[in-house]
Amino acid sequence: MPQKKLKVSQELRAYFLPQGFVIEEINPESEEILLRWEERFKEDKYKALFHLAFKERYNWFSPALEYLYQVAYLVIEKLTQQPDIELVRENVELSLSDDEFYNLREKVPFAIGMEYVDNGWLDHLIGELLAVYRAEIKDFEGTVARYFAEYNSNINVVGRVFFHLVETGEDQYPFAFMATYTTKPVKSKRAMHTPLKNALREFEGDEKKLLALISTVIKAAHKSSFISQLMESGELFSPIKITVDEAHTILKELEIYEEAGIRCRVPNWWRKKNNSINLSIKVGDKQPSKVGLDAIMDFSPMLNIGDETLTKKELEALLVMGEGLIQYKGKWVEIDKKRLNEVLEVFNRVRDHVNDANLSLGDAMRMELNIRESMNIFDNDIEVTMNHGKWYREMLEKFRDPSKIEEVSTVPSFEATLRTYQERGYQWLNYMSELGLGACLADDMGLGKTVQIIAFLEYIRVQFGGKVLLILPASLIGNWQREIEKFAPEMKYQILHRSDAKTSQSLEISESAFLCITTYGMAVRMTSIKEQKWDYLILDEAQAIKNPGTKQTKAVKSIPAKMRIAMTGTPIENNLGDLWSLFDFLNHGLLGTAKEFTNFTKNLSFDGLGYAKLRKIIQPFILRRLKTDKSIIADLPEKLEINSYTTLSKRQVTLYKKLIKEIEEKLIEAEGIERKGLVLSSIMKFKQICNHPDQYLGREDYKPDHSGKFENLREICETVREKRERVLVFTQFREMTEPISEYLQSIFGKEGFVLHGGTPVKKRNEMVEKFNGESYVPFMVLSLKAGGVGLNLTAANHVIHFDRWWNPAVENQATDRAFRIGQRKDVMVHKFVTKGTIEEKINSMIEEKQKLSGDILQEAGEQWITEYSNDELMEIFSLGGGV
Repeated sequence: MPQKKLKVSQELRAYFLPQGFVIEEINPESEEILLRWEERFKEDKYKALFHLAFKERYNWFSPALEYLYQVAYLVIEKLTQQPDIELVRENVELSLSDDEFYNLREKVPFAIGMEYVDNGWLDHLIGELLAVYRAEIKDFEGTVARYFAEYNSNINVVGRVFFHLVETGEDQYPFAFMATYTTKPVKSKRAMHTPLKNALREFEGDEKKLLALISTVIKAAHKSSFISQLMESGELFSPIKITVDEAHTILKELEIYEEAGIRCRVPNWWRKKNNSINLSIKVGDKQPSKVGLDAIMDFSPMLNIGDETLTKKELEALLVMGEGLIQYKGKWVEIDKKRLNEVLEVFNRVRDHVNDANLSLGDAMRMELNIRESMNIFDNDIEVTMNHGKWYREMLEKFRDPSKIEEVSTVPSFEATLRTYQERGYQWLNYMSELGLGACLADDMGLGKTVQIIAFLEYIRVQFGGKVLLILPASLIGNWQREIEKFAPEMKYQILHRSDAKTSQSLEISESAFLCITTYGMAVRMTSIKEQKWDYLILDEAQAIKNPGTKQTKAVKSIPAKMRIAMTGTPIENNLGDLWSLFDFLNHGLLGTAKEFTNFTKNLSFDGLGYAKLRKIIQPFILRRLKTDKSIIADLPEKLEINSYTTLSKRQVTLYKKLIKEIEEKLIEAEGIERKGLVLSSIMKFKQICNHPDQYLGREDYKPDHSGKFENLREICETVREKRERVLVFTQFREMTEPISEYLQSIFGKEGFVLHGGTPVKKRNEMVEKFNGESYVPFMVLSLKAGGVGLNLTAANHVIHFDRWWNPAVENQATDRAFRIGQRKDVMVHKFVTKGTIEEKINSMIEEKQKLSGDILQEAGEQWITEYSNDELMEIFSLGGGV
């Protein structure tokens, strides 16, 4: 069937989610064929996928859809390979072997939700596809073969005949051959195997049915003189003992039999090539003398038969023996002298290469991608594998399972108790540091990446000292300050950012500070950062360097450091170029040059095992745990509340200071109800400035870079988008709902909903139904009063309080729109607090319960603030924290 050609580049993009996959179109310029399939997926995604697998691959397949296509194709292939399918029809059963499940897991592409694809996820998908077939064949009046032929004339349903080859252990006739066929006893839903000779009795007098049964054998006999002779002699209908040469003939002709529609069962060592002679490269038996990707590894070529190593002399001895199947050390081995000579030639060439070259740890890891190219082996008939030596194998095992790493205790000055998985993260970071390798801590949002890094840095500070640079988005500076002061109060740090700089000298790197914290923007501008020799360079929200061509990415990568660490909740996105850029920062050269990596990834969709190779090379450097992991989720609260600190932009700072001056003058003369009104209106104005200058000024531009909260909103929602989750954003200001919604639409590339007091009840109900439905509606912006009660929005598992009501009861009610019965995920609650402003000060007072109880606060709302003296009010209103 010819490949469909489309005029424009476009995709139906697939996402893997816990509840199944979803499909959406990502290019608005769709041709008719793309629109048709998109509509079919909307109607019934499993039925659409099943029928898509009957078609040739389209060039608009995304990697994830290509993978789903391969799963559905496998289902069709396994159905058509069931010899009893015509007999059992809709009662057919379908199961995958452990090897088949393993291969499917290995082929999962780098796409959103790939971490959810496990045996259970695949089993559910296969079950849904099988249900589509069962429903359709039940109502189909023709044969099963005709059903499949109607969708694709090239699909052949296997016949009912089986060939069996087994070992007997006898000397003269070491093998036995038998033909069987499937039949279904009366009143049984399951078919059974019976010797082919029984067919002569079952179809006695009905030559037409007998010929139909053995039609596949007749077809094979046209190409195989061996099968032709067995038919003519009648031996085919009874079990027979055969010689080694006859068994070898059968094994070599398997493709002929299977193409004819005969199922063949032969010894596993032939199918898996366990007993074929192959070449392996053993790497890393001894620990290298130095650390890092440049560490020199020992490596040597080896000849093998299955798991057993051959010496060169033993291989040469095999060349003296005859050809065909030969028993060697109790195992059957196929001897092909021409191929053996080729293997020996390659072995000698690789051995000479070993003597002339050094192999680094980085080279060894790159060999996982293409060992043939690395060793200049271009004969595809020779099987070549990589064999991990003792040290290399133990190192990789520790990467995969941090619980095997020798424990390093946290230092006494670290004032926190790590959860079990956080403890393992801490041990893993120490191990990576010991090896001198770059590391990506990629735990899910809310699992505490920051506290793990602080535990690691405090250990480094106490044990070794040194100089650390942390680069992050400006909105996270406040979060890190508070976490450091809380968990490692003895750690001396310095903020290299204009918002914290009291003088120009404040931006000079302090010799006494162990940790320097700066932003991505400052990393571009400050030349002194590149001149300093850093022991550790850490990136928070490391997806900021995913584009290798930007000035920011180039600047960050040019900073010298002995070890590099990346923190990100979204380490791998659909664009594999992003992955290359991350690893180019962490371990330069591991994935080759950008051009080499692009060439490798070109055919990944059609070679699923390429994803397995890529995953194998990057896996040691990424530690990722998920909230959906049962071993993690059992150790987490169902609702995780986080104060997300934001900073004021220059424009916000100017307006805030101006308002402080105005209020100070008015407070001197104001009394009674007038003073109370002044205080409350001032609080409202400060909140507006913290939200966005345009809200305070009554303008409609709402440029994102004019507001720290908008920047913070972007960082959180980009992660939500990549995980294809959903978010509720609450604000107490109705006029903020539309600007926030418009900004979120630009982040998600999709429309969401806005709900406020003016939303009609009927429309409100429609919004709730659609938001909780299967179609992806990524966000809903709600005014706190209108959306804080009476709604069930459990499709969301992120809640953002954009501005604070300062009433725990009201905020909890709003949060409970998502955190309620029916919610299946942990709920992440992000409470925006603008650093150094009234928001931060009042938030601290609430948390510390200074001067008032929770009950008074819940009843009084913001009225209690009016009771403070003028001096106390000005202290609350004033800018602090270096703003």
